Amino acid sequence: MPGSILGTSVRRVEDADLITGASTFVGNLVHGADAPAGLAHVAFVRSPVAHALLTGIDTTEAAAAPGVLAVYTAADLDLPAHHGLMVLNPALPRPPLATDRVRFVGEAVALVVAESRAAVDATELVEVDYDPLPAVTDIEAALADDAPLQFPDQGNNLAAGERGTGDPLDGAEVVVRARMVNQRVAAVPMEGNAIVVDPTTTDFPLTVHVSTQMPHGFRTQLAGLAGLEPEQVRVIAPHVGGGFGAKAGVLAEHTATVAAARALGRPLAWIETRSENLVSMPHGRGQVGYYELGLTRDGRMTGLRVRVVGDAGAYAGFGGALPLRTTYLMATGVYDITNLRYDAVSALTNATPMGAFRGAGRPEAAAHLERLVDVAAAELGMDPVELRRRNLLAPDVFPYTTPTGARYDVGDYDLPLREALRVAGYDELRAEQARRRAAGDPVRLGIGIAVYVEVTAGGGGGEYGSVTVHDDGTATVSAGTSAHGQGHATSFAMLVSDRLGIPMDRIRYVQSDTAVVPRGAGTGGSRSLQLGGTAVSEAAHELYERARKLAAHLLEAAAEDVEISDEGTFGVAGVPGGPTVTWPDVHRQATATGEELHVGLDSAQDGATFPFGAHLSVVEVDTETGRVTPLRHVAVDDCGRILNPLLVEGQQHGGLAQGVAQALHEEVLFDDEGQPLTSSLAAYTIPTAADLFSFETSTTETPTPLNSLGAKGIGESATIGSTPAVQNAVVDALSDLGVRHVDLPCTPERVWRAVAAARAGAPQDAWREPPAVFDDLPVRGGGAEDDAAI
Repeated sequence: MPGSILGTSVRRVEDADLITGASTFVGNLVHGADAPAGLAHVAFVRSPVAHALLTGIDTTEAAAAPGVLAVYTAADLDLPAHHGLMVLNPALPRPPLATDRVRFVGEAVALVVAESRAAVDATELVEVDYDPLPAVTDIEAALADDAPLQFPDQGNNLAAGERGTGDPLDGAEVVVRARMVNQRVAAVPMEGNAIVVDPTTTDFPLTVHVSTQMPHGFRTQLAGLAGLEPEQVRVIAPHVGGGFGAKAGVLAEHTATVAAARALGRPLAWIETRSENLVSMPHGRGQVGYYELGLTRDGRMTGLRVRVVGDAGAYAGFGGALPLRTTYLMATGVYDITNLRYDAVSALTNATPMGAFRGAGRPEAAAHLERLVDVAAAELGMDPVELRRRNLLAPDVFPYTTPTGARYDVGDYDLPLREALRVAGYDELRAEQARRRAAGDPVRLGIGIAVYVEVTAGGGGGEYGSVTVHDDGTATVSAGTSAHGQGHATSFAMLVSDRLGIPMDRIRYVQSDTAVVPRGAGTGGSRSLQLGGTAVSEAAHELYERARKLAAHLLEAAAEDVEISDEGTFGVAGVPGGPTVTWPDVHRQATATGEELHVGLDSAQDGATFPFGAHLSVVEVDTETGRVTPLRHVAVDDCGRILNPLLVEGQQHGGLAQGVAQALHEEVLFDDEGQPLTSSLAAYTIPTAADLFSFETSTTETPTPLNSLGAKGIGESATIGSTPAVQNAVVDALSDLGVRHVDLPCTPERVWRAVAAARAGAPQDAWREPPAVFDDLPVRGGGAEDDAAI
């Protein structure tokens, strides 16, 4: 086509339905006209204690309550214990309903089925006898010899662990060290977990509407748990109100609801409340990193030693695997560090099981490393920008294999850094900072830098995509990805419109129904455009070539001479005003010859892609109150070739909001008995729009050679770059007072205490020796790139 829509800002086609309420979420099925006949409701009885033996459950009174259809415990249902999306420790699966003991507050103990959502009231009538046990929620304390044990037969709370070998600091002229906390956070999607299970449909033994990121993966896992073949289960994910990694895999409540529906033989719905969501949906992050960096006196990095303690939560939640996998994979970041030793353990705690949260192990790696680089710059008396530049991997080394086995596809890490410095006016900011310090201004200015690289579409793999043109000239596009806010309907329609000349408003997008889309890996790890989009693009190109041959027959021309115009009609190249044929004409010709205007295919990608970028944060810190006020945040992210700048900017803004929130606000907290202190949005402080500020986003484009679009992921990049930039800015504002480090989140109290300690002549030490648990770990035996898919 003469012109191309690709690379232009196109408004999202899905937004009208979302804004007007025409979209269907799982919860809409409960009251809507499409609700299954006889639908009943599930509510869970949840443990109010973090650790206890279950000595008895009496359901008599609840079962007799008006409207209650059944009350089930683990003893009543044949519920296989199982793992989440990934297996951290095969010996520690979670029972969907607690059996002999409970291991965190909010664990499901029983479920009540009732005619209405008033079932939640009947849960209070279930009598559960708990014999309380000591609890531990601190991940380092959980590894102590005298810690309360989740699984006494295991003998410790070590879910998994492995170590490297050698001493990467040997010969270093300068060594800097820091113990850094990357706190546990909650995903808090707008829509919590939701599932409607119907075992009464005629086409499938089991039809499930569920809020999930990965419908086909959910079907496969659920079928295995239910003793069915995948083809016997239909999974539909309608519009999904956010996931961020927490809606990957089959959860305990899903399994229990399905089992109850099959036992009763009628449809059941479970719609998670917000209070449930904050204690039962898998949490993210949760690492303590002990990092040591060796350098020469002129600032060349010579080696990196890392020891990470990760939080698995209860039952070895799969998020506990991330310190051993994706955090390890990205340990050396953007730097030319060839000498690395990385040790990691994952600890069992009496807290909500861990899962993935936007970035899934990569933000932790970047946050730890970028904070440590600033510590090193302060130790060497060097500008943090200059120290980074001396150690960035050069553009001519790519493709590059890191010490962890990551195969970086392409990169120019100084490119976004230069742009961020230019946009921010770095020299002017430093001058203003010096002016304030000289004037003794109690409100200090801080400038924080972070340069990152991350992995998307971990392990490469492939994805399904299809394009069909109908007899009226409209088209249907589908993919095995599963959008929940990313804009797939827009971007995939753009690809089809660009190749086939069909207007976007005549293209329908179909996804997330396993009875309609034959296969797919869903959405996670920022994989969708580079894998699903490439599959759709290749299907559109193949369909175009097929249609061109049919049009050539109608035009009595050679196929290679036929082209499609901006108006979507086929004509002969170089013959202006000549005869043309339309898509309906081509469709009729295809029908006459027994051909289909449909192409469905799988597109493969040889390896992961590695987006990168640079962020610069500017904050004010009131040294008298500890309050941090963000002033500016410049984000320059490189996700390869950009299909739709508007969608990229939206992903940048969303990622920035969550990254800044982790830096300054959000943290899941427990008391000494394992009681959650942040189980409502009154206590768990996610920022509102009023708490944030205007972001300054831009991009650079370094296309990847691994797919035909040249695209890499963008969904998690801004989250990865923003948190360390803000943290570094806070510490930078206070560095002349002697503050060397402030742990996340940089709350007013934490900042004030750091300032007070420094002014008292006893600045808080950024280092303490790590636990002894690392000494006896097995030696690592493999890479981790294939696990970076969530």
